[in-house]
Amino acid sequence: MTLAPITSDALTVRHGFFTRKGGASSGIFAGLNCGAGSTDLSDAVAINRARVAATMDVPLDHLVGVHQVHSAQVITVTGPLPVRPHADALVTATPGVALSVLAADCQPVLFADARAQVIGAAHAGWRGAMGGVLEATVDAMEALGASRDSIAAVIGPCISQRAYEVGPEFFDSFVADDPANSRFFANGTGDRMLFDLPGYGLHRLRQAGVGHAEWTRHCTYHDAERFFSFRRTTHAGEADYGRLISVIRL
Repeated sequence: MTLAPITSDALTVRHGFFTRKGGASSGIFAGLNCGAGSTDLSDAVAINRARVAATMDVPLDHLVGVHQVHSAQVITVTGPLPVRPHADALVTATPGVALSVLAADCQPVLFADARAQVIGAAHAGWRGAMGGVLEATVDAMEALGASRDSIAAVIGPCISQRAYEVGPEFFDSFVADDPANSRFFANGTGDRMLFDLPGYGLHRLRQAGVGHAEWTRHCTYHDAERFFSFRRTTHAGEADYGRLISVIRL
């Protein structure tokens, strides 16, 4: 089956926010689950990753990723990684290296300064975004020769505000960080509130001074046919969930 990555005209280098279409996994992982940390069959995950590498036209060992820990840590990559370091973002200026991040409601963010030939990829859930992973990625790209006003940053499929219900303690932590963050919350049922994760991500990117920032406007929670979702899996009482992969390369 053909893979069906989502792309953005804002990124003029090769990239894709891959959906669950075209994978070898079955059951609750049905489709293109690329999460080695899931309880899916390791052979199925390996086949899925190989299909992504082939689609991106790189050897499998050049499809690089990190052990994601909801941090602001960024790794500068020059080639295959013998082990996956603990981090949540990667940058490179090396052609033929495909940077990848995994997500299943968190924001996958792909970055490119096409003129400087520098790219980046970040996994940004609420904790990583608040902790500065997006800004740290831009800083690391600048260290490789990018100009922040020439960087395009695109947030891929993630959970939308109407599906992201949170409690008052979550709201309080964001307002304590910056009172203006209240703009990213809407009233829900009772004391529940609805958090706008991609809106918050776009705000952080624009505050960082990138030349262009956008969200593809795909909600992982509400489109089960195309996307895995941690929160949807939790609500369904399922034991585990698949991970979507997003990739960019020069």
